[in-house]
Amino acid sequence: MPCSESINRVMNNPTQTAASARPDRRPRLGILQAGRSPEALLDRFPDYNGMFVELLGENAFDYRHWPVLDGTFPDCVDDADAWLITGSRFGAYEDHAWIPPLENFIREVYASGKPMVGICFGHQVIAQALGGKVEKFTGGWSVGRVQYALDEDFFGDTPAAHDASAGTPLFAFHQDQVIELPPGARNAGSSDFCQHAALIYDKRILTLQPHPEFEQAFIEGLLETRGEILPEAVKVQAEQTLGLPVARSAVAETLRRFLSGNVAQP
Repeated sequence: MPCSESINRVMNNPTQTAASARPDRRPRLGILQAGRSPEALLDRFPDYNGMFVELLGENAFDYRHWPVLDGTFPDCVDDADAWLITGSRFGAYEDHAWIPPLENFIREVYASGKPMVGICFGHQVIAQALGGKVEKFTGGWSVGRVQYALDEDFFGDTPAAHDASAGTPLFAFHQDQVIELPPGARNAGSSDFCQHAALIYDKRILTLQPHPEFEQAFIEGLLETRGEILPEAVKVQAEQTLGLPVARSAVAETLRRFLSGNVAQP
């Protein structure tokens, strides 16, 4: 993937090219969008890429965006300093033309040493690309507010205001799971439903099964617009978990520090 052709990918966003020319620029974060918010919710909530801009902070990075589910990819790993793969309603193991090139790109990022974060589908497709196994879990769905046990290593140098030993509640909406770890990955978190809910690949990759980017109102919207795919008992139980706080800010700070702190210095 020659970087010299990257101008063709950003013609609709010329500010990206200008930002990359500044010597004092913020780290460039490339968001690989693998899914979309339901159309019925787009008037109230941002799309998946925009949710991460809100979560991480508008000024934290120089954001770049590639909707890989449409077949639009970066030209090379140097198009950004760090990478993030969003969630998706698709399965990593499904037969979609854009998934094999996404897996190839993941392997290139991993080989480059650039930091990468994967959330939900991103968590799964990274594991699959690097030799792990993802399946539709026979135990059913995990939806709503879920308590996760995340290792202290997951939080790294995030301020100790968050007590990892007390558990980390976050929103989940998934049936697929990573069931076999790839070489080089270490399990860093779990829930009662999901054994491999967080993975660390040394200082290169950090992935998470739940959705720190989702707010409660958006989960409620998902239950309204996509709730028909859920067993009724799962939907009712998910609705009953709502109303309590989740650890969005602690996880957001962890992701920011991981992505920016592991960017190679010029």
